[in-house]
Amino acid sequence: MKTPIVLTLDAGGTNFVFSAIQDEDFITQKVTLPALAHDLNLCINQLLLGFESVLKQLREKPVAISFSFPGPADYPNGIIGGFLPNFPSFREGVALKRILENRFKLPVFINNDADLFTYGEATHGRLPEINKQLKQLGSTKTYHNMLGYTFGTGFGFGFVSNGHLHIGDNSCVETFCLRHKTMQGQIAESGVSARAIVRVYNELSHANNTLLTPKDVFDIAEGNKPGDASCAKESFRQFGETAGDAIATAASLIDGIVVIGGGITAASKYIMPAILKEMRGTLKTIDGESVRRVQMDVYDLDNEEEFQKFACSHNIKLKVWGSDEYVDYDPIKRIGVTISRNGAAKSISLGAAKYALNHL
Repeated sequence: MKTPIVLTLDAGGTNFVFSAIQDEDFITQKVTLPALAHDLNLCINQLLLGFESVLKQLREKPVAISFSFPGPADYPNGIIGGFLPNFPSFREGVALKRILENRFKLPVFINNDADLFTYGEATHGRLPEINKQLKQLGSTKTYHNMLGYTFGTGFGFGFVSNGHLHIGDNSCVETFCLRHKTMQGQIAESGVSARAIVRVYNELSHANNTLLTPKDVFDIAEGNKPGDASCAKESFRQFGETAGDAIATAASLIDGIVVIGGGITAASKYIMPAILKEMRGTLKTIDGESVRRVQMDVYDLDNEEEFQKFACSHNIKLKVWGSDEYVDYDPIKRIGVTISRNGAAKSISLGAAKYALNHL
């Protein structure tokens, strides 16, 4: 029996991409329209037109509309507002949920994009894949928590625990605003964003090419475009160092698997070593004793050799005092970091559909 249909949307500052999901698959042709985010009336009309265009492709009625919207919002009430660089016309507050429910007579669910990315990865992505691999390798360990990060225009974050998406009391679970490790007085996102990669490359190479993109910097690092390859690689390393510092803080609070998505993960070979180095680093106590930054061993789960070590059981037989009984005990605490295989856009849509079905 097929699951119900959910309409969804990938809301970017430039374009809106509308679709419908059923049984984890996109079942219509995607509809792409310019966002026209500078003008509220034009933007709302594009949203209505896009969903109407998808509805016309369906033979049965969907049960909900569910999607992500970038930036701050009162998500439970579906009100988008606040500092939205890509949606300036929404800054005063827009009751988007009510607008769509009034038009389409369907329940509407709106969430943060990084939250839905994490939810999609926890339900239909890397978390179940990792647990399946662990079982196949004979491990008795099962993971229930996931921290998700999106690397793109900004530094998005979400987390899921035991299948539950945590959005907080104010719809404001974020790590972008943690302190930047090396830039005093700056937030972490100042070093973990598309703009940061270009800025650092220009600073290191003494260039002033404002037209560069992270893809250009990656091509320079790969030797496929003229420029300073060492500076390009260093810009990604610094990106990874800053991200890794913030991720280490979150992983110290939320014990679980870390999944990363977004277009910038294409340069993961230059970013991941710095992330792992930060997470595996140490700090000092007041007495000079070294303490792990993250209390668990941290593994690169996309490295086959490291995954084998991650899955390896370290069980010992622990004698129960006062009896002849023994219990199994694995003293090694461990988590891992992995790159999304679905891609951020797909996981966001899968997360949106799952969220709606779970809340109907």
